[in-house]
Amino acid sequence: MKHVLEFIEFSIERAMYASRWIMAPVYLGMSLTLLAIAIKFFQELWHILPHIFVITDGDLVLALLSLIDLTLVGSLIVMVMFSGYENFVSQLDIKEGTEKLDWLGTHDYSSLKMKVATSIVAISSIHLLKIFMNVEQIANDKLLWYTIIHMIFVFSALLMGYLGKLEKH
Repeated sequence: MKHVLEFIEFSIERAMYASRWIMAPVYLGMSLTLLAIAIKFFQELWHILPHIFVITDGDLVLALLSLIDLTLVGSLIVMVMFSGYENFVSQLDIKEGTEKLDWLGTHDYSSLKMKVATSIVAISSIHLLKIFMNVEQIANDKLLWYTIIHMIFVFSALLMGYLGKLEKH
């Protein structure tokens, strides 16, 4: 009877461990979201370039902030895609002598959470800056809520960093 229970336990553990591969297609699917972001980036750029000599400085800054925003989201996706795959599925097999990102294999789950949190704060900051550039067109109560939500993101990132620091000690 003891051998049967050990076999059942072993089988369950193997099945649970193998189930991590369910996430592999999800991480692969994230590369399609990168494609969507790249298409949107170049679509935005295509709209800006013909008007570059007549666009106002403020409108140019807003357009550039949109491009920066898309770039930050794309970078966040790359980071989550590779770090998540390496942390939860399998190490990437990159041949010697080929180009390798320096940070691959260095982000554990805790550092990945901090990178995501700081990226969200950066993205929120860009959105808030875009709103402030059109402040006269935004109702005061909405402006207040945008600011409160951004500060919640900032506070959350700071709290996560503090808790991560406590966790390491």
